[in-house]
Amino acid sequence: MTSAGGGDLLILVAVIVALGVFSQLLSAKFRVPSVLFLIVAGVAIGPEGLNVLSIESLGGSSGLSTIVGLSVAIIVFEGAFHLKLDKLREAPAAAVRLTTIGAAIAFLGTGAAVWYFLDAHWTIALLIGALLVATGPTVITPILKVVPVRDQVAATLETEGIVNDVTAAILAVVLFEAMASRPSLDVYLQLFAERLGTGLLVGIIVATVIWALLQYVDLSPDNAPQNARLLTLAGAIVAYGAANYIFTEAGVAAAATAGLILGNAGLPYEEEIEAFKGDITLLVLSFVFITLAALLEFEQLFSLGLGGVAVVLAVMFILRPLLVFLSTRGDRFTFRETLFMSFVGPRGIIPASVATLFAIRLQETDPAGADLLVGTVFLVILVTVVLEGGFARQIAEKLDVIPMRVLIVGGGRVGRSLAERLEARGENVVLIEDDREALENLRNDGYTAREGDGTDVEVLRSAGAENARIIVAATGDDDVNLLVAQLAKSRFDVETVVARANNPSNASAFEDLGVETISAAESTAWAIDNVIERPALSNWMSELGRSGDVQEIKVTDADLVGKQVVDVGKELPNGVLIALVSRNGTNEVPSADVVLEEGDHITLIGRTEAVREAIERCGTPV
Repeated sequence: MTSAGGGDLLILVAVIVALGVFSQLLSAKFRVPSVLFLIVAGVAIGPEGLNVLSIESLGGSSGLSTIVGLSVAIIVFEGAFHLKLDKLREAPAAAVRLTTIGAAIAFLGTGAAVWYFLDAHWTIALLIGALLVATGPTVITPILKVVPVRDQVAATLETEGIVNDVTAAILAVVLFEAMASRPSLDVYLQLFAERLGTGLLVGIIVATVIWALLQYVDLSPDNAPQNARLLTLAGAIVAYGAANYIFTEAGVAAAATAGLILGNAGLPYEEEIEAFKGDITLLVLSFVFITLAALLEFEQLFSLGLGGVAVVLAVMFILRPLLVFLSTRGDRFTFRETLFMSFVGPRGIIPASVATLFAIRLQETDPAGADLLVGTVFLVILVTVVLEGGFARQIAEKLDVIPMRVLIVGGGRVGRSLAERLEARGENVVLIEDDREALENLRNDGYTAREGDGTDVEVLRSAGAENARIIVAATGDDDVNLLVAQLAKSRFDVETVVARANNPSNASAFEDLGVETISAAESTAWAIDNVIERPALSNWMSELGRSGDVQEIKVTDADLVGKQVVDVGKELPNGVLIALVSRNGTNEVPSADVVLEEGDHITLIGRTEAVREAIERCGTPV
């Protein structure tokens, strides 16, 4: 099928949209990025499948270029709209390095790999390298929905995806436009600056106009939310079109700039706007990816041979780990988290769409280069989406980077010290603090901190109370701590609630709620007594979570039930001991012949790594 009339085109569009929605449903069910299913759907209706979709059926290369351009603008705008400045503050150093040093390594390294392994001309090689800088929110966000890593890790990956999407698109366009004229380095930089500067300026202007209209103009009381949604969507398209009219492909930067500004401007009806844009973006994303995948020919992939495989391996296992380790060095990431980020860098919509448009324009002057461009980009997308996207959950579980979520209300000395210890063990800690100065200090030191009153239900909810396993009320005000504890129990049904009792006489009020209570006075006295009577133990306890650790697990493994403590101890790694066995509310230091029962709690003590290894072998952490 090479052409389509009005009726045929309508049916074709309906089929693409239906396949897109179905792909999103499959993505939700199997918890893998929807891009994988969209590619499969596109190939199924393209020349390699049923052959019902072609460039001509969409109005030729000009029509396809317009459709893809507008779609990319909406996708980038939506991603930038969701990128909040609070998240940017959570991992600023790593995010900046990933989008500068990391992007440069990906660009030059990928270009060199394509030049060497595929014997490509250096201009095509660098063009491919520029496109494959982008990871993109369209593939990263679905992964983070099914892999709840620490907020710092998620913020870093999301920031990298959104910023590098824009960088890759502009850089690739500049290279492509300059390929014909072969300009000097200063002209390359001028082309890049013109497009980026134009995009920033247009994006700021459009965002300012939309913000003013939403803030100061009556949008009709009856339809205000609807009008706000439509106005924001129109702003994304206007920003893209206006910037593109001035300089080709400056529109991507304009859409991203407008989205970032409006997403952080505190717009009225913001929740309705986000929900509306999310639905529109899903449809647009589905349509574009299916369309582009349908135009892919397997011959373009197979012709790459072993050289193409070598490029993919270099991108995944050499360049990605290198740029991640260099970019995250010195930040508050564990080694396992850095390793996880190294294995999660799937490519998405920007490389696929821009590569397809370039290939259409190259067909007349350099058909071999066009095939190499599309084949290499799509091969990297396919492999990274399948392996890194499809197995992201399994990778995260193997590396043990899915932490329990802990909310600490109160970012003073107690809350901060607790957060430091928990983060040292790799837990996902979020602090809530209403003092601006304390909040800034926490963020500057790399902690994930939210501004607000911890006794406000909405503040707790926005910080993640609904998904928290533990909430700690650690302020210096017992009334505040009591209210936080009540809300955590009654409104969010949190598994474990711990409260700080500054006045020992208030401890009973907390305990009546079923809240674990720590009396500040008694804890201090206990710590001083330890220093006097048990100095070695006291010193060791101060290192908990660093060189040493104490963890409690629940016996659930059938292989442990019925075994004696002495036999279990022989199977534990060196450097860890069973210190306590708890059963039916009683705790005892076990003798060697104590037989473990299902549901027993075992307390392990020893070196941090040995304790973690023992937990993996023995059961479920409590």
